Amino acid sequence: MRVALVTGASRGLGREIALALAGRGHAVFVNYLSAEREAAEVVRKAGPDAVAVKADVADPGQVQTMADRISQEAGRIDVIVNNAGVAKDNLLVRQSEKEWDLLIRTNLNGCFHVIRSLAPLMVKSGGGHIVNISSRSGLIGKAGQAAYSAAKAALLGITRTSAAELALYNIRVNAVLPGYMKTEMGASAERAIETAKEASLLKRLSDPGEVAQFVAYLVGTESVTGQVFSLDSRVQ
Repeated sequence: MRVALVTGASRGLGREIALALAGRGHAVFVNYLSAEREAAEVVRKAGPDAVAVKADVADPGQVQTMADRISQEAGRIDVIVNNAGVAKDNLLVRQSEKEWDLLIRTNLNGCFHVIRSLAPLMVKSGGGHIVNISSRSGLIGKAGQAAYSAAKAALLGITRTSAAELALYNIRVNAVLPGYMKTEMGASAERAIETAKEASLLKRLSDPGEVAQFVAYLVGTESVTGQVFSLDSRVQ
C-alpha cells in the first residue's frame, strides 16, 4: 500500500487532499498542529489505514520525530503534500518581525524541514512524489501579503531545485497553485472573495474538492516533475 503524508490536513484543502488520497488507496498520515478533534475526524473518514500525527512543521525537531514515526510504523513514504500554511496579511512597513517570522517559518521552512527529513525514506522506498502547495500570490505578489507572497514564491524555487536534485532517485516534485478558495483560511475575507470571483473568467472560486482530486491524480503520474500547475481561472 502506498503511504502518504499531508501536512496541515485537519481542515480546509489539506483535509480534502487527505481524503482524496485515502479514496485512491493510500494509507495517509494526517498531520496537524492544534486541531486534534478535526484531525481525528479526518482519520475516521479516511479509513482504518489513516493515522493522525501531531507536529509543528516550523520546528525541525518535531518534523524529524514525525518522520521517524512514519518510518517505524509504515516503513516507507510514497507521497508528501506540503500543504501546512498560515496567512496573516499586513502592509510590509507595518508587519512585525514576529508576524514575518511566523509566515516564513511555517509556509517556507516547514516545506524544507519535511523534504529534508523524509526524502531519505522516500529514496529507500524506491521513489515517490512531492507536491508543494504554493499560491498565485507567489507568482504575482499581492499588496498586504509581502511575507506570504515571499514564502510562496520561494516554494517554487524549492520545487524546481529539489526536482532536479531528486530525479535520479525517481522522486518527482511539483507545485500546485490552488486559486482562491472559500476554506477556513480564506472564508473570512469577504472582499477578497468577491474580488477573486469577479476576476475569474468563470466567475467562480476554486473548489477544494477539485484541487484535491487534481493532486491525487498528479501523484499517480510517473513522468511529470519540476512543474507549476495553476488551478485558477484568473488571467491577470
